[in-house]
Amino acid sequence: MNLIVEATNLKGVKLIKPYVFEDFRGEYVEMWNEQLYRENGIDIKFVQDDISTSSLHVLRGIHGDAETWKLVSCLHGKFYLVVVNCDKASPDFSKWQGFTLSEKNRAQVLIPPKHGNGHVVLSESAIFHYKQTTYYNPQGQFTYKWNDPELDIWWPIKNPILSMRDEFGYIVK
Repeated sequence: MNLIVEATNLKGVKLIKPYVFEDFRGEYVEMWNEQLYRENGIDIKFVQDDISTSSLHVLRGIHGDAETWKLVSCLHGKFYLVVVNCDKASPDFSKWQGFTLSEKNRAQVLIPPKHGNGHVVLSESAIFHYKQTTYYNPQGQFTYKWNDPELDIWWPIKNPILSMRDEFGYIVK
């Protein structure tokens, strides 16, 4: 099975396109194969899988931590994913890139530590799936506001539905 791994504008962030087998019955997608991903330069040990389900125009993030690699995919629906370099020591600090992930394109995004991610749902509902290399630690998390003027992120909607954390969350600068 072929796996396409592409570099992105953000160092360490990869866009991954798994092989999709389709026939008259539907489709089959292998979302993770340790050996195949390792052969393509992704030698990471994941320890936890999580999903979040959201409705149209719900925006989650920008969240991250200093230790965790994440492999993000869309199991159902469609969302716009933003990845931000949040490493203050990096010359690319505050640079971001957007990706559209959907059940149709089956693309994945590999996000390194010290990068935040957020997404907004573009379909009636969506299932956001991610594998991570550490167990969830709320004390180690950082949050940037989705509309932080210093990040100047383009979002495809103007008035998203937000949690209290994402609307008023603490900002690490």
